[in-house]
Amino acid sequence: MDVLLTPERPWYTPGRLLTGAAKVRRLPLAPIILILALLVVPAIFADQIAPHGPREGGLPKRYIPPVWSGGTSEHLLGTDRLGRDVLSRIIHGSRVSVKVSLIGIALGGFIGISLGLIAGYFGGKFDLVIMRLVDITLSIPSILFALVLAAAIGPGFGTVLIVISYILWAYYARQVRGEVLSIREQDYIARAQVTGASDFRIITRHILPNVINTIIVLATLQIGFVILLEASLSFLGVGIQRPEPAWGLMVADGREVIVTYWWVSLFPGLAIMLTVLALNLLGDWLRDRLDPKLRQI
Repeated sequence: MDVLLTPERPWYTPGRLLTGAAKVRRLPLAPIILILALLVVPAIFADQIAPHGPREGGLPKRYIPPVWSGGTSEHLLGTDRLGRDVLSRIIHGSRVSVKVSLIGIALGGFIGISLGLIAGYFGGKFDLVIMRLVDITLSIPSILFALVLAAAIGPGFGTVLIVISYILWAYYARQVRGEVLSIREQDYIARAQVTGASDFRIITRHILPNVINTIIVLATLQIGFVILLEASLSFLGVGIQRPEPAWGLMVADGREVIVTYWWVSLFPGLAIMLTVLALNLLGDWLRDRLDPKLRQI
């Protein structure tokens, strides 16, 4: 809504009022990319960047404070109860988070996208059965499911991937199905059917490319969710197991001494918070860039 210029308010100009989406899109992208680079680069070059090994330590070095609190330059962020360098474990922990996120989203996304395309395009019984499975999946608490699964097959990397895939496929299926319901009513889909194109060709060549933008944005937003979920499962003891340098495990290791040795839990917690925040902001930025309606704002 444009605002007319008045002598009392000369600083107003038409189009000066921005919607929430426009404000998000105009946020500087550089800080977001910088934070994500601090996650991805250490994950790739952890062995070269980390000053110490993730399992290297010793009891004589236990609970050394950060360098600015009386510690040494050898351990910039201090050490934990086993004398392991906190900074090195955070760097190697980023590799665990990236690996879990990519594999979990790939598995859950493939299942969810495939079922969402089938439900939205064919409808009928396919849509009814798949959507009821989605409702059942979303009604089961993820933490409860993880605890039951860990009791059945044991905690570990595989358990985390199963839990993540089980949860994510439902979000992808519901979102993709909603997009397909709208796309399949378009004229070019009817023309493709009239020309004798197979269902598989229509789905892969005409429908799937039109939902790619939605999938990219959803995947970007889900990375932060997956990192938070993996950290929560590891914190509870049903995710990544010791002595792996997972961020959730690092937070759990310092919870009993957080008053006196605060750095053990604080820095891994900050790594989780900044990473999830940056990924959510990046997802909002991509949504506004890829959505043609918001692009015109």
